[in-house]
Amino acid sequence: MAWNPETYNKFKSERFLPFFDLTKSIIVKPDLKVIDLGCGTGEMAGALADLLPGSTVTGIDASAEMLSKAAEFKNEAVNFKQLKIEEQLDLPEKFDLIFSNAAIQWIENHKDLLPKIISKLNPGGQLHIQIPAQASNISNQLLDQLADKTPYNKLLQNWKRDSAVLDINDYSKLLFENGGHQLNVYEKVYPLILENPEALFDWVSGTALIPYLAKLPAEQKEQFIADYKKELAAAFPVQPVFYPFRRILMSAIF
Repeated sequence: MAWNPETYNKFKSERFLPFFDLTKSIIVKPDLKVIDLGCGTGEMAGALADLLPGSTVTGIDASAEMLSKAAEFKNEAVNFKQLKIEEQLDLPEKFDLIFSNAAIQWIENHKDLLPKIISKLNPGGQLHIQIPAQASNISNQLLDQLADKTPYNKLLQNWKRDSAVLDINDYSKLLFENGGHQLNVYEKVYPLILENPEALFDWVSGTALIPYLAKLPAEQKEQFIADYKKELAAAFPVQPVFYPFRRILMSAIF
């Protein structure tokens, strides 16, 4: 699944808003060993290091394309590795703070994933995670509906990207049952004010659209894009477009 850092960074300021909200729950302590799971272009890992003086931050990401932009944020406090989150979790290494901003929604089975992430914390460690509430977001729903239509249902062999994202009650319970305290779990709407449906398509094209295009034959990709743009235009006829993007934020100490 190929990521395009230029497309992703088109909406950098909007993508940073939940990052800043998530960092408000961080308890700043000296000399923390920190990992950023799914660090993307690395800018947020650099910002984490700035918030945590004396700490070391390791950013991991599976995408070489995204990490190609991370070099400018690398220094004595920040380093990067090309690694899948699942591969990192198979290593014995533990951390004082685990951070992940809009990444683990790409991994299946969160009821197993969350305990595994928590197991990589040192005693007293902090967990801070943000993910889009995919099932609630209209852009995701329209993608699924289009994938169900002919000819895409046949071309995709009835595949749809079933979201692994749970609701906030499930995440609260998982954090508590795995030893979490000082829980802070909530869902928040981040309004996107966009010029038109084309701009909304640009937003989606940097994330949710990618796995659908990856599975379609090359000759069908452009038609799928055109049809998806029509769906977005029909769903959002008023300009500018107001899009209520919903995200889940969670923090706990273990």
